Amino acid sequence: MSTTKSKKTTKPPPLPPQEIQQTYTRFQNDLQTLAGKIGELEQEAEEHSLVLTTLDEALAEEPERKCFRLVGGVLVERTVKDVVPALQTNRDGIRKVIATLAEQYKTKEDDFENFKRDYSIRPANIG
Repeated sequence: MSTTKSKKTTKPPPLPPQEIQQTYTRFQNDLQTLAGKIGELEQEAEEHSLVLTTLDEALAEEPERKCFRLVGGVLVERTVKDVVPALQTNRDGIRKVIATLAEQYKTKEDDFENFKRDYSIRPANIG
């Protein structure tokens, strides 16, 4: 048995121009939404890191020092030693979500490029 790779030479199904435009716009919107969400989460992860940097000093010097944390819209009093692990867990979770969204973005971007290639879509020169 030979193991030759065959390239896909199947043509995409013919679509009316209006449907091609709608699909193109949907791809753009999806990519923009994913990029926006990734940006928001990166900012949130950075905020967690800044707070952790500040609290690390307090943790080393006064682990029983009280601090306040917003949990579900309610401000609760905790100690630094209780808050730091929770913040680290949250930040790590946010970073995992960012990685997942980045993979989704890359996949969607690849699909978009294939779509543009399949339907011979090129940017219009406006000017």
